[in-house]
Amino acid sequence: MSQYPVKSWVRRLAAVLKLWGWLQLASLTVLFILVSSALLALAVSLILHNQVRWDMVAGALLFAFVAAPVFVSLLLYLVRHLDAALFYLKDSARQETLLNENLQENIRQLNFEIEERKKAFQAKRRAIDELRKEISERKKTQLELEEQSLLMRSIVDSSPDLFYYRDETGRFASCNKMFEQLIGKSASELIGHYPLEIYSSDMAPAAILTDHEVSVNQAELTLDVEYTTPQGQVMWFEMRKVPFFDRQGRYIGLLGFGRDITSRKLAEQALERAYQDKGKFIATLSHELRTPLNGIVGLTRRLLETELAPEQRSWANTIFSSAETLGNIFNDIIDLDKIDRQDLDIVYQSVKLDQFIGDIANFAELICQQKGLKFSVQRVGELSCFVKLDPTRVRQVLWNLINNAVKFTAKGEVRLYCEFSQASGANELIFIVSDTGIGIAPQEQQRIFDMYYKSSDGRRLSIVGSGIGLSVSKALSEAMGGRISLQSQLNQGSSFTVHLPTEVLAEPELLAAVRCPSLTVLLVEDVPLNAEIAINLLEQRGHTVVHAETGEDALALLETEDDIDLVLLDMQLPDMTGDQIARAMKLDPRLSQIPIVVLSANVRKAEQQLEGIQIDGALAKPINTANLDQLLAQLFSPSSVRSSTLAQPEKQQDTVLDLGTLQDYLQSLGKKSVNRSIQLFEQLLPGYINKMLEAATQRELEEFHEAAHKLKGAAASVGLLWVQQQAKLLEQEETPNWQTMERQLIEYHLTIERHLAALHEFVEQY
Repeated sequence: MSQYPVKSWVRRLAAVLKLWGWLQLASLTVLFILVSSALLALAVSLILHNQVRWDMVAGALLFAFVAAPVFVSLLLYLVRHLDAALFYLKDSARQETLLNENLQENIRQLNFEIEERKKAFQAKRRAIDELRKEISERKKTQLELEEQSLLMRSIVDSSPDLFYYRDETGRFASCNKMFEQLIGKSASELIGHYPLEIYSSDMAPAAILTDHEVSVNQAELTLDVEYTTPQGQVMWFEMRKVPFFDRQGRYIGLLGFGRDITSRKLAEQALERAYQDKGKFIATLSHELRTPLNGIVGLTRRLLETELAPEQRSWANTIFSSAETLGNIFNDIIDLDKIDRQDLDIVYQSVKLDQFIGDIANFAELICQQKGLKFSVQRVGELSCFVKLDPTRVRQVLWNLINNAVKFTAKGEVRLYCEFSQASGANELIFIVSDTGIGIAPQEQQRIFDMYYKSSDGRRLSIVGSGIGLSVSKALSEAMGGRISLQSQLNQGSSFTVHLPTEVLAEPELLAAVRCPSLTVLLVEDVPLNAEIAINLLEQRGHTVVHAETGEDALALLETEDDIDLVLLDMQLPDMTGDQIARAMKLDPRLSQIPIVVLSANVRKAEQQLEGIQIDGALAKPINTANLDQLLAQLFSPSSVRSSTLAQPEKQQDTVLDLGTLQDYLQSLGKKSVNRSIQLFEQLLPGYINKMLEAATQRELEEFHEAAHKLKGAAASVGLLWVQQQAKLLEQEETPNWQTMERQLIEYHLTIERHLAALHEFVEQY
């Protein structure tokens, strides 16, 4: 601690030295020493000798004068050097401090850099580890992707469904083993090639057409495709073609998937054959049963036209009623088959309502009298009008209900309630058939309308019935847009209510009586009773009848007789069918101009059998005299027929649809039948287009015309006017441009699809 005062003294002295200068400070110091020495000598002499001894003072001054400069010089020298040393030491300390600070800063920087390098090294190590991990993950992912790709490829190749991919240029880019096996070529032979280079000539046009449709519409397409393998095996595939897009939504190709549905198609075809066989069986059964029935109805009608005693007329009426009832049973059998095949037809007509109800009431009163029951009818509303009904179907429903009411009523009465309601602007017919019979148990009421339902009620089991009448009545009511309901109590009777929507129609114009000239008619009918009735009807009208019982006799008579004006042709003969006779006549130039009128219990089926053959009319058996007169007048006195009808406004026809034909079909056949025809046309359309494409590819003009002719007829049958006209133009094309025909047919097909959409919309809105 003593160093610090010395340093302070030296520093102060050095400061004074710098302030005063070395000479001045030395002089002052020497002077101060001299004065101090004199004073000290004075003090010592006084103390020692009690007097001032000037010798001592002089000696002291002398000694001080000699020693003081040396001492002061030495002192000042030491002070200067000490100050320099102190300054050096201070500067050294400062330099050392700065050096230490720099060193510490460098050390800190170095430590920071070391830490940063450590961190960078660690980050580098982590990055390397991450990179190694990423490389490892990528390798693992790549291996997994390769394994998945291999797995997916194995799955695709092992799939029983075929698969292929075609790029935007139309070339094959990928496929699976099933597709290779089916085509009979390896992937290397398929990839990079167009369908025309791969498919057979009969398959390529259809494939090109559907692929083009997918690429144009950019929507998936599903269709059934028939394919014949190189080994000759016929297979069916449900093909699904899906457009493929990139991330920007650009179309880059097409994916095709095909599932083998051969077994399903075979099952469908077998089922269809079974339905056809069933239909043929029922038609044959109906024909065989109706043959004697037609004779009973015809002869009874002739008998009732003669003068009879009251008792005889009653018997004749009973025979006629029984025959009509038996005919209703036949109708139930046929309708049962139609319901099962969803082929039930509703044909609306203009019906005078009060007269229709009167006919029903007459029938009901007749069968009630036979059992000793009372019958009453109640009419509500304005019934003296014409309404839109299918009289046959409505009559069938009411007769079923009335027959059941009579069947299950031992005593009492049967009532028929008829109301024409126009509430809320909706026209509706309400029929209620009620009885005072045994009634129906509550647990039976829920199933009473089921097909073939047999009641467990012992009272009802004793009464014979087919179990189909109520089911058919319910189906007919619903087919006409109505409904049927039941209310019943045991031992108090039952009440069946039928609601049917309808429309009020204007009174139809009556045709004036029209007569035609005497004709020579060839009647081809194998049942003598039916032939006798037809001959009597024709001879009553002044015509000459030549009768043939077989097809062979008919053809022989046509060859030998020169004055035959008309052929009435039965469809079922012992040796051949009616369509064979009609085809033979149309192939003979001499006979092709003779009008042919078909006789059949099922007119629609007969017309289907005669598809493609020009016939002049059809009459249902038993023959209706009014229909017979009208048909003969139309064929042989058309001017009289035209003059007997009021002029009708000309129908406007759209350029796309034949509205007149469509409205006629919808009114006569009903919407369901028209829709079925449209569906059939949609199924046949690809075949027609494919045939035309194939014929165009092979430059086969005759086959091309034949396919166009078939398409024209099919389009006309569903009211596609523009399609029919274009097909006619193609049929008449003598020198078509085969190079542009493929594109033309593709555009034609797409236009047909749009017209079909318009057709569906028109039918649904009708």
